[in-house]
Amino acid sequence: MRTTLRRMAIGLSLAALTAAAGACSSATANNADAGGGTDAPAASALDGKGEVSIDFWHAMTGKNGEALTQLADQFNAKNKGRVKVNLQFKNTYDDTLSAYKAALNSGQAPDVVQVYDIGTRFMIDSKSTVPVQSFVDADKSTTSDIQPNIAGYYSVDNKLNSMPFNTSMPLLYLNKTAFTKAGLDPANPPKTLDEITAAARKLTVKDANGRVTQYGFGAALYGWFLEQWTAAGNQEYCDQGNGRDGRGTTVKLATDDHVKLLTWWKKMVDEGLAPKLDSNTTTADNAFTAGTVAITLESTGSLGGFLKSSEGKFEIATGNYPKINATDAGGPIIGGASLWVVGKGKDDAHKRASWEFVKFLSDKDSQATWHTSTGYFPISKGALETDVDKQWVAQRPQFQTAITQLQNTPLSKATQGCLLGAMPQARKAAEQAMQAAVLSGTDPRAALEQQQEALAGPIKDYNQSVAG
Repeated sequence: MRTTLRRMAIGLSLAALTAAAGACSSATANNADAGGGTDAPAASALDGKGEVSIDFWHAMTGKNGEALTQLADQFNAKNKGRVKVNLQFKNTYDDTLSAYKAALNSGQAPDVVQVYDIGTRFMIDSKSTVPVQSFVDADKSTTSDIQPNIAGYYSVDNKLNSMPFNTSMPLLYLNKTAFTKAGLDPANPPKTLDEITAAARKLTVKDANGRVTQYGFGAALYGWFLEQWTAAGNQEYCDQGNGRDGRGTTVKLATDDHVKLLTWWKKMVDEGLAPKLDSNTTTADNAFTAGTVAITLESTGSLGGFLKSSEGKFEIATGNYPKINATDAGGPIIGGASLWVVGKGKDDAHKRASWEFVKFLSDKDSQATWHTSTGYFPISKGALETDVDKQWVAQRPQFQTAITQLQNTPLSKATQGCLLGAMPQARKAAEQAMQAAVLSGTDPRAALEQQQEALAGPIKDYNQSVAG
């Protein structure tokens, strides 16, 4: 389901996005207004109000939805007579954001809404929320317990707009059994494209008829991965300081490093070291768990499913997200979604009640429960120090790679990620360029330039729709 939600995110239409943005109160490019909205009310806003009921719109299903329900029940029991949260499932991330945009126009917005990472620019521009930083400042509190590289994505000018919640990051996944059989050390995974090639040549297996039964490497041509390679090279994906000094106007697709990456990927396919996979992450994931691909790329959210699907067939190891060049000094970007406190049309009691719930979900004990129940990365540094979390990681040592990788990634505008109103379109454009180059043989630079030029219109349209 995680993959389904992620794939749906790519299809967010520009028409829906720009129309809703235009209907919201106008925004400026001044990031001092990031997040927009009113000041945060004090805790006393709940005094004498009885039990304040708030609605939380989310897109969590399956075990994730069950874990969220468990936490909401805990919060309601703890705050009985004061605050009650009502969970309202809105299907996919895409559907949740679309419903939110419609609700802003109708005056029926929720009190808290979960929005995926690439919806961040719109949420800021909508000026419909109260920045989390405002509540932190009002409480004379601190965000020091939040992992800096997680808070970084949702921050502009060092001010946190929304509360990170379900967070993931990419990893290199290895078939540990295949590595050992090939004489490779799974404790020393490939760190660069060249090292992946060298390992793949030893890992690729053919039958007596010359048919490949195990490819050395295979991953989806997924746009999120291209963003990760850009950040790993400490390069910004879009202009205007990755959309953090002002609204981005250009996505930097046709770079030398991106050309190098797609040239490498095409050569891997041509040499028979990697299969032809499209942008469907489910197909690539299944190839890995079936044992037909020995090295793949995926998010931390896939670890649990990978371990379950490979049980009894082979062992799994993990490595840091690989870099294009050995000298690259950046690191990967977090993914997932965050929680926004809605301010538009809300009284102080509802704003404060919403913050109390968001604050509860972000504390170390809630995050330890969330992490161990779902596999998402805990946003709280303290959560990793709880006994329940330590036991969970000890049973899944592969996750330690993600912890170390996050802690060792330098925080910069590059590793914070690109904030762009047309980011869903940009991710899709990257995928089209990747498929054209790797699967259809289009010159990599030409494929990237074509998609970069095609994005100019959507980006301009979005920026004009929210310009003050």
